[in-house]
Amino acid sequence: MTTAMPAVAAMAPLTPLDWFHLFMYYMSLSLLAVGGAISTAPDMHRFLVERNGWLTDPQFNASIAIAQAAPGPNVLFIALLGWNVGINAGGPGAAGWALGLLGIALCMVGVMLPSSLLTWQATRWGHRNRNRRSVRAFKQGMAPVVIGLLLATAWVLTRAHGPELSNWPLWTLTAIAALLVWRTKLHLLWMLGAGALLGALGWV
Repeated sequence: MTTAMPAVAAMAPLTPLDWFHLFMYYMSLSLLAVGGAISTAPDMHRFLVERNGWLTDPQFNASIAIAQAAPGPNVLFIALLGWNVGINAGGPGAAGWALGLLGIALCMVGVMLPSSLLTWQATRWGHRNRNRRSVRAFKQGMAPVVIGLLLATAWVLTRAHGPELSNWPLWTLTAIAALLVWRTKLHLLWMLGAGALLGALGWV
């Protein structure tokens, strides 16, 4: 997978109702981001690429790859997704930049506000009741859910590059990276760098 941002996709301008739907979508998705925003990437792909056609597969994948390689929280990929939605809607020039900034604002406020308020309240309550059996059971039960959501994200990102059997190098690299994350303490940046290099060489 290379990290070069794909070209702007041609699409019809978004209406105010479309922007409202984008904001409300991220507001609702915010409460489902168990294990971090990256765990909801499959549903973002469904909404942005498959359902509405606001992004292309390469734009979606590149947004995640660039944000994961950059320093800072991994939620930054949502800002890049919003930027690309705005750029696609506004086209080149000042209009595209303005709508790109609007896309960033709507997506980031939408995905951060509900979950931040809920986390603040839930953390206070959980700390006060941390010795309850139900609280301990909830924490243990969420671990496999988070792992499943992350595997679904890997599936969506890898599937976008072609049929499963014909793209075996990418699937092999995905499996190796998953094993390294699970069984070693190798820093993620090394794996991101290796993936970018293999993609630049055309091996995956």
